[in-house]
Amino acid sequence: MTSPRYPQRVRNDLRFRELTVLRVERVTAGFQRIVLGGEALEGFSSRGFDDHTKVFFPEPGSTFVPPVVTEEGIDWGEGVRPQTRDYTPIFDAARSELVLDFFVHDGGLASGWAVQARAGDKLTIGGPRGSLVVPEDYAWQLYVCDESGMPALRRRLEGIAKLPVRPEVHAVVTVGDEAYKDYLAHLGEFNITWVVGHSEQAVADHLAALTVPAQDYFIWLTGEGKVVKSLSRRFETDAIDPQLVRASAYWHAK
Repeated sequence: MTSPRYPQRVRNDLRFRELTVLRVERVTAGFQRIVLGGEALEGFSSRGFDDHTKVFFPEPGSTFVPPVVTEEGIDWGEGVRPQTRDYTPIFDAARSELVLDFFVHDGGLASGWAVQARAGDKLTIGGPRGSLVVPEDYAWQLYVCDESGMPALRRRLEGIAKLPVRPEVHAVVTVGDEAYKDYLAHLGEFNITWVVGHSEQAVADHLAALTVPAQDYFIWLTGEGKVVKSLSRRFETDAIDPQLVRASAYWHAK
């Protein structure tokens, strides 16, 4: 048996950037796309498909001065620190544009902002502070997510689609509405199992039907915290290397 290849962590210099909204697009029924640009994007790096960029949402009408990174740490200044959310960055280096896809849902702070956003608006982001660089060519790969993880899954599958030899990829995606499938419609060549209705048991049943090979595999699970913790237990066995499993809570139910 060959030695396993592990994902590698890399660090980035932490920077906070005030960017300008260039375009707003409703890419599908469930996602609003915000395309950002500006000189502050210089030096931006995101090498991991599920990197997190912190996005700041000041109170309407308030003034927010981005924090400054010093040798002693982050200087937040004297103002009120705004609420934040984490989003998957999709960076187009050739065009110097940063794309953030917001899942549109009632009551969401970030979702509400994205729906109202217009070209010329300002948005401050921080990071990514680091990346987990996961090889794209593992022979067998499994991805499990809900709507919150779909932008990261989209980024990942678009990268894998460019490989000269396509690995065996399984994706199990749970959504609240059939219409949200459109977000991954252009990736129909991949084996995507859809669970409409957020049934944890249905997802678990699909996972139980899969057999993880002895080597050259990678497993990724994201979504609501308790659900991810529950689903990831089936991969906590002596036969599966924990360094080849990434289970991450993207949000927590109240």
